[in-house]
Amino acid sequence: MPTQTTTPCVVFPELFERPIVTQFDLANASSDGGAVLLKAADARLGLIEELARSVRDERMPGKVDHKLPELLSQRIFGLACGYEDCNDAARLAHDPVHKMLVGRDPVLGDSLASQPTLSRLENAVGPRDLYRMGETLVATVVDRHRLRLGRTCRQVTIDLDSTVDPTHGAQQLSLFHGHYDTWCYLPLLGFLSFDDEAEQYLFTAILRPGNARDRLGVLGVLRRIIPQVRSAFPGARILVRLDGGFGGPEILDFLDDQPRVDYVIGFARNSVLARSARGLMGKARKMSRRSKRTEHVYGDCRYRAGTWSHDRRIIIKAEVVRLDGRDPKDNARFVVTNLRQTPRWLYEMVYCARGDVENRIKELKYGLEIDRTSCTSFLANQFRVLLTAAAYILMQELRMHATHTSCARAQVWTLRDRLLKIGAQVVSSTRRILVHLPESVPFRDDWTRIACSLGARSG
Repeated sequence: MPTQTTTPCVVFPELFERPIVTQFDLANASSDGGAVLLKAADARLGLIEELARSVRDERMPGKVDHKLPELLSQRIFGLACGYEDCNDAARLAHDPVHKMLVGRDPVLGDSLASQPTLSRLENAVGPRDLYRMGETLVATVVDRHRLRLGRTCRQVTIDLDSTVDPTHGAQQLSLFHGHYDTWCYLPLLGFLSFDDEAEQYLFTAILRPGNARDRLGVLGVLRRIIPQVRSAFPGARILVRLDGGFGGPEILDFLDDQPRVDYVIGFARNSVLARSARGLMGKARKMSRRSKRTEHVYGDCRYRAGTWSHDRRIIIKAEVVRLDGRDPKDNARFVVTNLRQTPRWLYEMVYCARGDVENRIKELKYGLEIDRTSCTSFLANQFRVLLTAAAYILMQELRMHATHTSCARAQVWTLRDRLLKIGAQVVSSTRRILVHLPESVPFRDDWTRIACSLGARSG
């Protein structure tokens, strides 16, 4: 049979005065032309190279076509560009920009790894590899901000939170959780923030079984991260913020023993605390009856649970919630802390500030699909979670360099649309690689400013 040489086209005959003909025939072109920024961000962090050193490659060297750093680069850059599945490898195998990102010639270089090769990598990593990768993420993030802030940092805040990762197959340790009413994993995510900065920087992502208690793994994370933060920022105080399910006695005892470590941790309601809040709830009800609005009153008390070694300060928020068409509802909340400031300030300005972590988790889930844990093996799914965390760290690095641009507080999906998803044609010669971008790119000035901040020069 003769070879097909005609490029298929699509014709819109009546949209305008002349027919519109579209053809997919632009050679050496990509829809991810702006992704060179990701390569520049990784060059500053050295993240992918360090992750590759964390994984033991047991393949036979003479039969390896795709080196481990190339495979990790392909997956991490692909995740950042919105390709969360290994199946996307077939679509990107010849993409010139993605070949360039892994270090190959964008035109003459070999094709990228296939889906089976990437899947074999996912299932080849062992628990020690994953532990070392997790340590690399922590070290990279802490060291990045040590170099950025130096000795000027006064406070480092550690936020830990969990999220639900629904599963829809026969994954290992995918178990039923009654509260979420689904089979799932429960990843534990950790974030660092510095002084009064609005950004929380991801430093760990640990996949946990679907029936895990909230506090599972929390003490281990704190034991590792607090010494590293103290070493990097010796003059800073450390603040630990945790949700209500994380405040076990062993965690509180550990935090009490740490010098220059403060904490605010949500605490579950019980009958003893309800009695302590009775007077404050009465005041809140009176105020709500007069104003016909939601009202709250703050106070504190000393409390010792049966499993605690000593009593601790409890912040009480006595609230009456009023919603249109509904009866008023009592809503007493409790926070355990070792801080001495006023109850209102501690609750509203310190504890409630941890709520912004939910926005970071949404970015991870809806912007980078960290819950795409569809491998059968639990370890393979943990590997996917760590690769997604690495992609998010690169995106946060981009956002950090977007200061004074319209992308300074943009979410991950907005960063991708504005900065990465740019049509490009690549020309490669012996002297240079030229990436042609459209001159009508809407965020051209922002892209250029970020590129220069990441080390590019105006030519």
